[in-house]
Amino acid sequence: MDFELTNYMEEALHTAELSARRGEVPVGAVVVDNKTGRIVAKTGNQMIGRFDPTAHAEMLAIRAAAGMVGSQRLVDCDMYVTLEPCPMCASAISLARIRRLYFGAFDPKGGGVEHGPRIFDQSTCHHKPEIYGGIGEAQAGRLLKEFFASRR
Repeated sequence: MDFELTNYMEEALHTAELSARRGEVPVGAVVVDNKTGRIVAKTGNQMIGRFDPTAHAEMLAIRAAAGMVGSQRLVDCDMYVTLEPCPMCASAISLARIRRLYFGAFDPKGGGVEHGPRIFDQSTCHHKPEIYGGIGEAQAGRLLKEFFASRR
């Protein structure tokens, strides 16, 4: 695996760990400018802290990246996220025109990319990024399992 790819997913995993420490579901997202390799946004889930059901890591990272780039379209950006995006986040990724999506753990219950409605395969989808799943899957899955085990 490419060093930078590993490094970006490690950043996403670190951000997910910070979310878990705040009591949020440990999901982290990083948006990278693929031309410069610079991280333009990184964040974790903040639904509980913001009292906002849409405050998923991907949504917050897209908002922050769009602000940094100065455009609602992130055509020169890639996203690294620790969990397969849900349908809401997959739709936002499409609307933002993100170039590539790398995700860690697969989500058979709530995913919207490889599972569930498979947003990018719908005829109504505006843009389909290149998709690479299972990047850092073991670490992301372990983080999620430990988090939910501690809640039971």
